[in-house]
Amino acid sequence: MNAPWLKSLPIAITVTDKEGKIIQMNDKSAEVFAKYGGYELIGKDIDNCHNPHSREIIAGLLANDTTNTYTIEKDGKRKLIYQSPWYENEKPAGLIEISIVLPDEMPHFKR
Repeated sequence: MNAPWLKSLPIAITVTDKEGKIIQMNDKSAEVFAKYGGYELIGKDIDNCHNPHSREIIAGLLANDTTNTYTIEKDGKRKLIYQSPWYENEKPAGLIEISIVLPDEMPHFKR
């Protein structure tokens, strides 16, 4: 990643091109996906690590220019997942996924 603060930010950031090839990862993303190759995943197709249902959702994000936000629990940790197209010349150029580990107790405020 070009910005040092993005590279070391303690949330996982994974970026693909519009063909679904991983083009950038930060350190946390490489750590999260270490058992699949970490930084060696750059240049690889994300379809190889997703089931057909997930592939359909991912394809729809680009085709429909929409986002996908949800929470999961994995290895005893709750995570917020945010997936969205990123843009070049105002057109979707690929997808970005941001994964944030959520604390067990998290305040919620209405403002």
